[in-house]
Amino acid sequence: MRLLKVLVPTVLLLVVGACKTAEPMPVVDAVDLNRFMGDWYVIANIPTFIETDAYNPVETYRLNADGTVATTFAFNKGEFSGERKEYNPKGFVVEDTGNAVWGMQFIWPFKADYRIVYLDDNYEQTIIGRNARDYVWVMARTPQISDADYSELISVVESLGYELTNLRKSPHEEEK
Repeated sequence: MRLLKVLVPTVLLLVVGACKTAEPMPVVDAVDLNRFMGDWYVIANIPTFIETDAYNPVETYRLNADGTVATTFAFNKGEFSGERKEYNPKGFVVEDTGNAVWGMQFIWPFKADYRIVYLDDNYEQTIIGRNARDYVWVMARTPQISDADYSELISVVESLGYELTNLRKSPHEEEK
């Protein structure tokens, strides 16, 4: 009987916790898509399975005439001199979101949640998140940023509810 008194509330707590949905990920108010286009170096991320061994990762965006976003994600596999890999998902900007929420399509017909949750005024640093808080990308226009900027951006990631133990800094070769 004593075991039931402990077990039943524990099971109920686990079931209720599993049903709880995460708070919606906040996004920036507005994104000027033309300014956002171009190269973004992945500074840190909670990687997807294709990114776990990525060196020199860069995400490039180009606005298509139909309003979709042509995306190229490129990196060296396994080491700086490793084979160059490239993926080309397509971004679909969600209406009435200030251009801050996209559906990113790697495989038709599925679109992954993609949210611009931080963007500095100069369009030099950004954070891309997901409602599920399973993946996150800290990106910049340059392959390296200052330690102070890095710490500030990681603080933003943490404030959004991400588990930082899974975050990894992306290796980039020093510019010569």
